[in-house]
Amino acid sequence: MAKNNALRGARKRLTWLMILILGLAALIEGYHLAGRNASFTPQLALDLQGGTSIILQPNLVNGSKLQDGTLEQAVAIIRQRVDATGVSEAQITTQGTGDAAVIVVSIPGKPDDNTLKLIEASALLEFRPVLAESAATNTAVGGSGSASASPSPAPSSAPLATSSASPTNASDLNWIDKATQSKYDALSCRKTATSIVADFRNPGQVDDPSKPLVTCNRDGSVKFVLGPVELSGTDIADATAGTTSTSTGASTNEWAVNLSFKTEGAAKFGKITQRLYPLSSPRNQFAVTLDGYVITAPQTNAVITNGSAQITGGFTSTDSKALSNQLKYGSLPIGFTVQSQENISATLGSAQLANGLLAGAIGLLLVIIYSLFQYRGLAVITIGSLAIAAVITYLMICVLSWRQGFRLSLSGVAGLIVAIGITADSFIVYFERVRDEIREGKPLSAAVQAGWKRAWRTILVSDGVSLLAAVTLYVLTVGNVRGFAFTLGLTTVIDLAVVVLFTHPILEVVSTWKFFQSGGRFSGFDLKAASSGYIGRGHFKVAETVSDARLKKSSKESARRQTIAERKAAAVSGSDSNKEGGN
Repeated sequence: MAKNNALRGARKRLTWLMILILGLAALIEGYHLAGRNASFTPQLALDLQGGTSIILQPNLVNGSKLQDGTLEQAVAIIRQRVDATGVSEAQITTQGTGDAAVIVVSIPGKPDDNTLKLIEASALLEFRPVLAESAATNTAVGGSGSASASPSPAPSSAPLATSSASPTNASDLNWIDKATQSKYDALSCRKTATSIVADFRNPGQVDDPSKPLVTCNRDGSVKFVLGPVELSGTDIADATAGTTSTSTGASTNEWAVNLSFKTEGAAKFGKITQRLYPLSSPRNQFAVTLDGYVITAPQTNAVITNGSAQITGGFTSTDSKALSNQLKYGSLPIGFTVQSQENISATLGSAQLANGLLAGAIGLLLVIIYSLFQYRGLAVITIGSLAIAAVITYLMICVLSWRQGFRLSLSGVAGLIVAIGITADSFIVYFERVRDEIREGKPLSAAVQAGWKRAWRTILVSDGVSLLAAVTLYVLTVGNVRGFAFTLGLTTVIDLAVVVLFTHPILEVVSTWKFFQSGGRFSGFDLKAASSGYIGRGHFKVAETVSDARLKKSSKESARRQTIAERKAAAVSGSDSNKEGGN
């Protein structure tokens, strides 16, 4: 009965394994047919595929110098921006020294327009109050957790009244002098099919934060007169996208951007909203500018003093996530000019990829040869385990390439090659545990069950150490090393799944076959060939024809190879024999 239960359990696990493989393949194929960019071909990283290189030059004005650590801070922020778009294996480095230093951003493949805009929009993120605009906004800002209804459209601003009086605060219309009025009248926010024609701004232009700004929003539909800067991107602690909630806590289908400010930023933001809230549109709005363009200009629907705000107004999930990324990662310590943008060829290319795959194939072949020599018939299970692990790993990489933007680099290929050894270790531990049980006299079916209980703990600890190393590398490193760590961790988890869902159940099934139960020469369980040797639990089998000198030498070697547990077992056995002899 127990034997039948074991077989049923084995077949059930093998069925679940088949469902997993077919499910991953069906997922990729289904979304491929639906035109969702899913593919059975993994995306390659910069070193294997090539991509786009963007050189950002610091925009230094009035003879200013680069401060220590400024470029390093900018590199960290740009890397966060790129990672937020789902692009992996990007290389962001500095080149040159002193004031001639630049930042080089290399992205694998052909990045989309949103990614390029996010990188190129490299000026300071700034908050300015709106003094006038050519059309009404359709967004609003309120306290965090409260869904603010979109305000009704207001009429376009009337011609601006100029003033020569000194302004008393950032929202004072006295900021609009004749020069500002002339800029506003002359500005035309034209747009093409993809973006506005920004002939009124120079690339990398840095605006004076203490003066008003005349500009347009990103899509060219609205032009603004903005007051001086009151907050910067460094005052933002976090920005996330999510749906709004009603007063009872129920979630709605309206997307919003949730803002939280640092301590000093929260205090400044509270004073700003206290001033803006009583004003009429458009002066109750504050604009967020990036690279001099307005990316959002919500109205103030409440006085917010707790440092948490929510921007609403007809966002889609894509819009809200894009805006949250801009707000969260938009604050660079200096402005940049895009010096050049060009396509780059793969630094390694298909030849190096082929060499890496060849090295993996040679390693795999050596493992198979060793398995055939050492385990004979059991090599079928070894080869099957490696093949199943390879199929699942390949499908998972394809899914991650499509869903998460994962790209396979040469270091990632190295992680996959290392996985061959991890999988080999697992079945070697398992097979040897089963052999130990057979040496103790158990039948094959019972030895498989007992050996599995002993092997599983060892396999779990071994893979746990590998997974811990992979997680540590992934968290503490950047660039290509993270690619190695990711594939190492992925294949370690897959190894555990393969051992549980394939190696163990398939061995349970074949252990019922006569070929393996016979213990024949080619079964892998042939333990009769040696006339002397280890037979488990501290006991050794000695042939009758062995000479005393050789027996003495072998006994010393056998004793040296015993584990502590085996020595204790032998000592206990000897003590029991002495007691019986005394009786």
